[in-house]
Amino acid sequence: MQHYFVDQPLTIGQSIDLPQNISRHLGKVLRAEVGDHFELVGQNHHVYEAQISRLLGNQVAADIIKSLDKNVELPVNVTIVSGLSKGNKPEWIVQKATELGVLHVIFLPMDWSIVKWDQKAAKKITRLSEVALSAAEQSHRNVVPTVEYLSGLTELYHRDFDVRLVAYEESAKRGEETNLVKAVRQTTTGSSMVAVFGPEGGVSPVEISGLVDHGFVLAGLGPRIMRTETAPLYFLSAISTLTELI
Repeated sequence: MQHYFVDQPLTIGQSIDLPQNISRHLGKVLRAEVGDHFELVGQNHHVYEAQISRLLGNQVAADIIKSLDKNVELPVNVTIVSGLSKGNKPEWIVQKATELGVLHVIFLPMDWSIVKWDQKAAKKITRLSEVALSAAEQSHRNVVPTVEYLSGLTELYHRDFDVRLVAYEESAKRGEETNLVKAVRQTTTGSSMVAVFGPEGGVSPVEISGLVDHGFVLAGLGPRIMRTETAPLYFLSAISTLTELI
């Protein structure tokens, strides 16, 4: 079934007029008909089964008919921090990280970032938030991840996280393979975890020093050096394996 999000509370037996974007997709793109079923997630992140009750032009109405016992969220609340990278890499990171269960994605300039967003940041975040919504619908998430822009790493230092990591290729080169596993073992359901990933040039020594001074642990991600858009996805896959499959 199709899967959508609405910014309002939902209850069984409720009839609602769907937002224009959902109405348009159901009515114009999918050619849905009265009686068709789909999934709808409300403000409380709970999934309901809904049935189309009325199609009138560009407006679709639906009835909430059943509560669905679905929760596909990671047991750990994961934030990915990514140094600004070139081209469509930020969109790739947001899309795939959403599919893999990230809760929050932060982009920021770092010492070795090649690109700068400056005045374009608001427009970029709007677009990336749309990517997150689309990916959350496709992967049937209970939550749409948030996407944010910070002006630098110092804005991150005093945010509250239970576990703080920075992916560092020098740690990987030295064969450090245990800090990630140790960090995950410290978590419990609902714990918060943040991981910092550098841009194409990596994380500078000055940035590493600042991160370590503020409680971030250096972690290798296996013996291979990964691209800036690959490392966060490896990390999220490892979190899923360690918290959901073992």
